[in-house]
Amino acid sequence: MFNILVVEDDIKLNNIYCSALQSNSYNTIQALDGEEALDIAAEKTVDLVISDIMMPEVDGYELTKELREMYPELPILMISAKEGFEDKRYGFMAGIDDYMVKPVDLNEMILRVNALLRRAKMVTERKLTIGGTVLNYDTYTAEYNGKTVEIPQKEFLVLYKLMSYPSRTFTRRQLMDEFWGYDTDSEERTVDVHINRLRDRLRDCPDIEINTIRGLGYRGVKK
Repeated sequence: MFNILVVEDDIKLNNIYCSALQSNSYNTIQALDGEEALDIAAEKTVDLVISDIMMPEVDGYELTKELREMYPELPILMISAKEGFEDKRYGFMAGIDDYMVKPVDLNEMILRVNALLRRAKMVTERKLTIGGTVLNYDTYTAEYNGKTVEIPQKEFLVLYKLMSYPSRTFTRRQLMDEFWGYDTDSEERTVDVHINRLRDRLRDCPDIEINTIRGLGYRGVKK
């Protein structure tokens, strides 16, 4: 399930956006200002950001600039009451991917979110292609060199996340929170065990490598 960070200081609007997203099978994380959003993005796995412009502490423009430096490929949809061309131009110059003017049509918002995730290679067709290797989300398999390797669900989900963001490092805690849950009794070492099993299963895969980032976590790499 994709995690969408909704940054909006109007709690009523924030709840409305989140409700619409949840109804379309997205997981949502709420933030009421840009500063809180940056803290969340640094700690949790976020697949897409929806942000207002006018907010206390850190506004939407500054938030976008900061996020772009942290995660260059993270899709960002800006929603604002500002409808002038200069406001939109400034948003795109800051690094957003799309812009909507309030009041928004929620169905259109969902369509734009779907499109942004597709462009970001989140593959709505539920397949991810890395070189000659195909990861199939529906069957939890990796196909390469004419063979199909079946992968246990938890291991597959970790692999799919890593290879969806090949230039991004995920901490053990981020992976634990997303795939084991925030209240899990499992230790972070559990992630290491799953990574080692993945490496063993894919030891002859010509396209995928999982690198250990010392002191942080793991990064998926296209060979």
